Amino acid sequence: QVQLVESGGGLVQAGGSLRLSCEASGITFSRCAMGWFRRPPGKEREFVASITWSSGRTLYPDSVKGRFTISRDNAKNAVYLQMNSLKPEDTAVYYCAATLPTFAVIPPTDPINYNYWGQGTQVTVSS
Repeated sequence: QVQLVESGGGLVQAGGSLRLSCEASGITFSRCAMGWFRRPPGKEREFVASITWSSGRTLYPDSVKGRFTISRDNAKNAVYLQMNSLKPEDTAVYYCAATLPTFAVIPPTDPINYNYWGQGTQVTVSS
């Protein structure tokens, strides 16, 4: 059974930092691309970050580029999202997601390419 479990969310003041973690089980983690997405209140799900199986390539939208960093530890079956300089507009439920095993050199940004999803963790940034 595939499980993705996020942790690390919480309440933080604007300008602060949080580090989200996602631990995976039931998948060949080291061969999967991983992604982070978020759903702000009343809005559609949006792409936040993605990383290839080898950590060779990462992608971010302009809204978080330079503030967020995705990383992974294949030995621990874990992916992380370091979020710095947080803004109120970063408030959302954050989800990690995994693809099927792939050696693609560009990690997907479209949620349709992800097969497995976590339950999400709430991040609230106060002004």
